[in-house]
Amino acid sequence: MNPATIADLARRLDAEVLAPLKQAFVGKDEIIDLMGVSLAARENLFLYGPPGTAKSALVHSLAARIHGHTFDYLLSRFTEPNELFGPFDIRRLREGDLVTNTEGMLPEADIVFLDELLNANSAILNSLLMALNERIFRRGRETRAIPALFFAGASNHLPEDDALHALFDRFLLRVRCGPVPETQLAHVLSAGWELEKRGSGEAATLTAADLREFQQAVRQVDLAPVRSAYLDLILKLRHAGIDISDRRAVRLQRVIAASALLCGRLEARTSDLWVLRHVWDREEQIEIIESIVAASLAAGKADAADHPQSRTARAPDPDILAAGLDEIAGRLSSDPADATAADELRQLASRLEWLPAGVAREDLSRRVEALWKKIALAP
Repeated sequence: MNPATIADLARRLDAEVLAPLKQAFVGKDEIIDLMGVSLAARENLFLYGPPGTAKSALVHSLAARIHGHTFDYLLSRFTEPNELFGPFDIRRLREGDLVTNTEGMLPEADIVFLDELLNANSAILNSLLMALNERIFRRGRETRAIPALFFAGASNHLPEDDALHALFDRFLLRVRCGPVPETQLAHVLSAGWELEKRGSGEAATLTAADLREFQQAVRQVDLAPVRSAYLDLILKLRHAGIDISDRRAVRLQRVIAASALLCGRLEARTSDLWVLRHVWDREEQIEIIESIVAASLAAGKADAADHPQSRTARAPDPDILAAGLDEIAGRLSSDPADATAADELRQLASRLEWLPAGVAREDLSRRVEALWKKIALAP
């Protein structure tokens, strides 16, 4: 694909899909940009947050702006494979063939949204894992390629058992979706009412075929300029106790390339590493990862062609910092010589500097000092 066509598709994806969503959903720019990156990279995105924070509405609105087939389903503990992948074709069954009728179901969808994803049961788990990771539907002797451009999953809790951890792992990027700050509530009410009056909104103009073409262009992005910085960042994250497997490290290159592509570039920059903020497994890791990624972004030279999210600086959440300190304290209680505790504590401590002066900062600083003393006394 020639650079002019790529730039035009990037412009259209932003102007016809992402920008209108940002106008309609106040305070959700980061989530919308992540949906754009995931869509361009053909990777999966997990939205985590309590009910009423627009997780479903965001994905539905994205799908409505793309001309293609969408499949969405609310999973329960009792969801059966037929509800996602389709029933056996009765006519073919009479002839002795076990063939699935997938019309209108997940295997034929361009965009797939699985709400309450972590309610998935063992009956559908293996089929889902293959669909998410390999884009393949397999049942008996049947094997079909799944054309899905993008899978989104949502839940108000994180996985607790190993089987669901495997499912969660298939979502390369994760984003927390919470209520907007009180200062933006008036804007939320106004934008929400405008969305209510508009109803279903404008007709989709970007097609699934356009996006498939755009996804192919990801392979044309030159990652050589950021290879060294990316490797350094992966190693820092691993040293801080963040589990990034070789497989995930390889696949993350696609979302880095997608970030560049959405900015109209065929060459990645250090600023495109902002996507690595979203590789956490546990909530207490969010602040640690943001601190490490922020340091890497600061080392790069800022430019107008950088992705907007690379210039977004967020004050840390004191509750998240406290949860991270609790997690470290618990590990040190059971293993005073924990090898990763010092690195994680160092990253959390660096985030304290971003907190405004006050009781929360003073309390957390005292807790950090106490943990340093505990580490120093470890055998």
